[in-house]
Amino acid sequence: MASTRLLIVAAAALLLAIGLPSASAAPGTDDQGYVDSTARCTSPNTAVAFGSTDTSRVAICKAPGGQYEYRGVRVRDGARLIVAAEQSGDGGFVAQTDGVTYTVTAKSLVIRMGDNVIRDEPMVDFHRPEAPAAPAAPPPTTTTPTTPLPPPLPAEVGGAG
Repeated sequence: MASTRLLIVAAAALLLAIGLPSASAAPGTDDQGYVDSTARCTSPNTAVAFGSTDTSRVAICKAPGGQYEYRGVRVRDGARLIVAAEQSGDGGFVAQTDGVTYTVTAKSLVIRMGDNVIRDEPMVDFHRPEAPAAPAAPPPTTTTPTTPLPPPLPAEVGGAG
């Protein structure tokens, strides 16, 4: 029994030492997409949207000339796809290659072949860095009192003590 426990503890220590990749753990982000990932836009392109599902990461990039690019990576094996994309009427983006259509929205990544849905992956993380920021609230108005302040209390004067 003690040897079984020792074996379990040793196996657990080994797993902790080598680490286990998490399918949902995404790399850090900035306004260009996922850092150190294919799902990232490179200058002079800018990210207009990027997100991740449990199995994929995608970024939609916009070139200075207005063209869009889909940059996707499948997490489990690192397979990547970089193709031209178009903006759809519903605010999403669509990319096509070899008869497969990739549709990216704030809610999901849908992959179709013709009319058949191959995968419908809900977004677990989604960003639109190009979206305009909400207008800043106006600074609070302050009024300066015209009545002079009374002399300070003894505790406010400081000094010896």
